Amino acid sequence: MRLELASSTRASIGVEWELQLVSPLTGELLPVAPAALEQLDQAGGTGGLVVPEMHQAMVELVSRPRQRVGQCLADLDEALGLLCPVLAQHGAEVTSAGVHPFADPAAQAITECERYRELVGRTAAWGRQMLIYGTHVHVGVDDVDRLVPVLNHLCTYIGHLQALAVSSPFWAGQDTGYADNRAMMFQQLPTAGLPEAIGSWSELEQLMDDLVRAGALREVNELRWDVRPAPRLGTIEVRACDASSNLLEVGAVAALTHCLVEEALRLLDAGEPLRGLPRWLLAANKWRSARYGLDALLVEQRGAEPVPVRESLAQLVRRLEPVADALGCLEELGSVLEVLRLGSGAERQRAVAAGAGGGPAVVRHLLAETRAGRPLPAAGG
Repeated sequence: MRLELASSTRASIGVEWELQLVSPLTGELLPVAPAALEQLDQAGGTGGLVVPEMHQAMVELVSRPRQRVGQCLADLDEALGLLCPVLAQHGAEVTSAGVHPFADPAAQAITECERYRELVGRTAAWGRQMLIYGTHVHVGVDDVDRLVPVLNHLCTYIGHLQALAVSSPFWAGQDTGYADNRAMMFQQLPTAGLPEAIGSWSELEQLMDDLVRAGALREVNELRWDVRPAPRLGTIEVRACDASSNLLEVGAVAALTHCLVEEALRLLDAGEPLRGLPRWLLAANKWRSARYGLDALLVEQRGAEPVPVRESLAQLVRRLEPVADALGCLEELGSVLEVLRLGSGAERQRAVAAGAGGGPAVVRHLLAETRAGRPLPAAGG
C-alpha cells in the first residue's frame, strides 16, 4: 500500500484532548454530547474545535495546527468557552482523566456512527469496555525518510510520557493498583499498544499491505499504536498518555512531546544516531509506568540499571530547555516540574479517594482542577 506523507511544517503541533461529560451534582457520566453538539452546530459550529467521540458522554477538543504549544492551549481554552455554556443547559460539566473513576463502562451509550458500531461489533466485550480518555499530540515532520527513525526514537520515551500523564487508577469504582489502567485496557485491541518494529517508510507500507490483506484493518488510521504516523496530516502522533484534568498538565505533555521530536530532528540534522531499545524493554518500561506511574523505575539503555522516572523527567526538562526556548514552550515544559512537585493525576485521585466521599469526591476534585486549569493539592474530597 502506497502511503503519501502530506506536507507539513517541521515541528508544527496539534493537540487533541478527550473529555468526560459529568453531572456536577453526582459525578456520573451524562450522555449529552449528541444534544450539545447539535445545539453548537445550530449556533454556527465550533470550526472543528469540538468533535464527537465513541461514547455519548464524551467529546474531543482539537486544536488548530500551530507552531507553539501555548497557541494549542489557547485553542483548547476557546473550545471550552464554546462548549461549557451549552453543557450547563443540559446539567453537565467537563473534566477528564484516563478513565472515569466509578462509571460502568458496559452501560455507556455508544455514539451513533458506523465506525464505532463496527469496532464494538468486532471486538465484543473488550470493545464495550473502552471507556477511556487520552491526550494525543501531533508534531509535524517534513521529510518522509525521517518519520520512522523519529517514531522509533520516541518509542524509547513512551514510559516517561505515560508516567507524567497517569490518571486512571480506578476502574468501575475499584482501585486497580495501576496508575494507568487505561493503557492496560487499550492494548487489548489488536492494533493498539506499542508499534511494530519497522525500519523505514517502505517497511511501514509493506506492513500496511500485510495488515489489510489479513483483514486486520482497512486504513492506516486504524493503527492505534502508542506512537503512530499520521500520513494525511504529515505528523507523528503520540497517543500513549492518559487525558489530564487540566490545561497545565495537557501543556506539559504537549511540550515534552514537541521538544523530544525537535531534538530528534536536530540530531538527524547533525548526523548523530537516535535512541533505540529492543521491543521487550519498551514493553517492560510501558508496563512499569502503567503500574507505578511516577514511582516507576525505567531502563533507558540496554544493559543499564533502572532509574527513577521522576529523576529522569527532571533531567529531561533540563536537557530540553534550549529546544523549548527555540520552540517557544519553555513555560509549558517547566510545567513538568510542577506535576512532579504536586504528584500525578493518579496520586491526587487516590489521595482524594482515601478521604470521605469516594468516587464522587474524586470527580469533584477533577472538576475543580478543570475549572482552575491546573493541578490542585488533594484535600481528601
